Formats: sequence, structure tokens, C-alpha cells
Amino acid sequence: MSESTSASASTPLVIIGSGPAGLSAAIYTARAGIPTLVLGSAPKVAGDYDIDNYFGFDETISGRDLIERGRKQAERFGAQLREERVLAVHHGDTGGFHVKTDKGAYDACAVVLATGVARVRPGIDNLGDFEGKGVSYCVSCDGFFYRGKQVLVLGEGIFAANQALELTQYTPHVSICTQGKEAMLTPDFRQRLADAGIAIDTRKIARLAGDNGLERVVFANGAEQAVDGLFVAMGEASSLDFAYSLGVERKGVFLMADDEQRTNIPGIFAAGDCTGGFLQIGVAVGEGAKAARAAIAFAKEQCGVKKAG
Repeated sequence: MSESTSASASTPLVIIGSGPAGLSAAIYTARAGIPTLVLGSAPKVAGDYDIDNYFGFDETISGRDLIERGRKQAERFGAQLREERVLAVHHGDTGGFHVKTDKGAYDACAVVLATGVARVRPGIDNLGDFEGKGVSYCVSCDGFFYRGKQVLVLGEGIFAANQALELTQYTPHVSICTQGKEAMLTPDFRQRLADAGIAIDTRKIARLAGDNGLERVVFANGAEQAVDGLFVAMGEASSLDFAYSLGVERKGVFLMADDEQRTNIPGIFAAGDCTGGFLQIGVAVGEGAKAARAAIAFAKEQCGVKKAG
């Protein structure tokens, strides 16, 4: 059962993602005596998928069963697993990293990103024409440039709500557009948006317009709205979203990592589908193991963690 956290809790290692890569990493780090916290909602593979090509099974196994076995194995070695949606990851004020979820916050010395590839495209034909010219994917990176300006956040869930609330640090003129979808928000987030004066618009944006950057959005019904910035936050936050805020190098929609799954940011590791390549469970499990090995070494050298014994 997941737990709620009222204030930031400290832990040496947070693994974001409870799929094959994240659980594989957790098994290795917890077994090595590194206090390990795994955060994430149920991964896609945990559905009713039949898996026939994973090593060691002479019969078909469902994705749900495979993930459940991995969870139990990680917990057997002492890993803590919490079903919390991670909304943002930032550099900590005094080092390390600050992880914010829908239920609390955590300060970690090291982080393994293993959420797969989950970015949802909003279905706006000319969105790419305005990327870097009014369209952004990272509030902590670009919010400063929209001080006092009209800003829209595109998304229907808690991720979008959190981005909108973060934007109020820079401008009071913030609203949410759900792109024609029903807003999937908890009562708490609905109240927080209302208290901040953030309206929710359920219309669908068809295209963007502007001569020297984004100036307005055009809805499917032909109506227009003047905006200076559009922050895309569809679906749930993914490793790519965290990479933007942390400064992790990317190649397209994938995170760049070396042979040991280390990114360009010390203390940040990436494993599984979020790194691209051959998107298979076996590969994700292997990358999770490699990320764990690198994270264990980092935790012992930089976080003051010694092997339990």
C-alpha cells in the first residue's frame, strides 16, 4: 500500500518507474544494502500482455504476473515500493535531487530514471513549428521567460495541474486546456487550481498561429485565444520530462546514457525504453542491472552509504 508523505523525506536512492528496468535495478541496489525507494504507477507491461520470449519460462507468462514477481523479489531484498505518480524532479537546493509526487516529496542523493517512453502527443499539426518559439515542455527551464504573460498548459491530468501551479511563480495568467479530454484530477488538485485562479478549458486546439513566434491558439470550433506560451504536459510525466528539468542530454525522445547507464548529470542514471535501442523486456532488465551497479558505486562514494552487514 502506498504511503502519503507530508514533508520531504530523505533517501539515498529513488528509482522512478516500476517496470522491468526499475524493478531490476531495485533488486540489485536493495540486495547490495542501498536503501531503495521505487516510485511509479502500474507500468504498461503490467496489463494483460502475453510474453513468450522472456528467458526462463517454458510457458507463456502475462505481463501482470511478470511484474508481480519482480515486485515481490525487490521487496524481499528490502526495497520500498510506493504507487505514487512522480510529477517533477529537480536539482536540490543543497545538492542531490528533489522528487515531487502526487502524494508527497523526497530528497534523494541519486535517481534512476526508468519510466519508459510515455509522452503523449497533443495532436496539433504545426506544434513543431513553434517549439522554442512559444511551445515548451519544461516549466522549470522556461517559465522565467513568461513572467506576467498569458500562458496555457496543455494536458488533462495531475502532471498538467502541477505544471500550471508551478507557472504561477512567474505569472498569474495561467489556464489549462485539456485538448478535448475530460480533466482527470483529484478533488485536492481541483481545489488548488481553483484557489490559484487557474481555469480549465476542455476545447481542442487545432493549430497554433503567430508571425514571430506563438501569438494565439486556434480551437477546433474556429475560436481563437491570445497566448504567449504553451506548455505541453499531456498524460503522465515521463523520463523525458524529467530530463528537460534536470539538463540530461537527449537524442530525440530518448535519454542519452553511457555503457553503465550514467547520464551526463552525476547521480542520474537511465535504463529501459527511455534510452531507446532495442525496446524489449530482456534489454530493460539488463540495463536496470547496469544502472544499479553504477548507482551502488555512486551511493557509496558520494552519499555516504555503506553496504549493510
